[in-house]
Amino acid sequence: MTPPPPSAQPFAHPSGARPPVLPADRLPRHVAVVMDGNGRWANQRGLPRTKGHEAGEAALLDVVAGAIEVGVTHLSAYAFSTENWKRSPDEVRFLMGFNREVIRRRRDQLHSWGVRMRWVGRRPRLWGSVIKELEVAQELTKHNTGLTLYFCVNYGGRAEIGDAVQRLAEDVARGRLKPRNVDERTVARYLPEPDMPDVDLFVRSSGEQRTSNFLLWQSAYAEMVFQDRLWPDYDRRDLWEAVQEYVDRERRYGGAVDTPAAPTA
Repeated sequence: MTPPPPSAQPFAHPSGARPPVLPADRLPRHVAVVMDGNGRWANQRGLPRTKGHEAGEAALLDVVAGAIEVGVTHLSAYAFSTENWKRSPDEVRFLMGFNREVIRRRRDQLHSWGVRMRWVGRRPRLWGSVIKELEVAQELTKHNTGLTLYFCVNYGGRAEIGDAVQRLAEDVARGRLKPRNVDERTVARYLPEPDMPDVDLFVRSSGEQRTSNFLLWQSAYAEMVFQDRLWPDYDRRDLWEAVQEYVDRERRYGGAVDTPAAPTA
């Protein structure tokens, strides 16, 4: 399969809005997005929850376009968590089929933008038809060099770390790894996507202020931005607002910066 033409560009925002001009060395490299508020959006309109999920598809596509425009190179979208299996069987069935169709429907468009798609999540319980579409999208876009989109389906941060530690322990038991040599970098190599960069900016829509078990390891030093807009109403302008807030913050990674005291009269 051939890469997309380098001239392929995402569609412009209907309002004509353009991204803020920000210094490249201050931009977040990896943005993680919790797409929250679909159910509440539907409830406010007297609609089934499934209609909220359907409306959220356009928001995700617009955010991907906006991430490319502003210069973000890695974007993670929380599409279905390991905890979402607790929802009603009807909603789970809908979400499985919906995720499958979104990937199938949008992969060619994302490919044309130069997006490299990666699936992060567990295989057990996940529908085989969903896995197939995710793997087809990965294969189609594997040579792309633009934005990397991590599509997190059947994903949980604690599950990811637990699975990594299990694989690490198995290698220790087989004598392939010495316990005294295990450190943070060792654990990171056992994660399912070891090349994923750490999250710089963690964004959640809908006003909720929690991480919900998303990219726990990778978000150790992420800047958190919680926004009130429900996901179906969210678009690239909200993402740009979050990126601007990130750029305006001072990141110290546990260090400290002394501010000189103002001179006294």
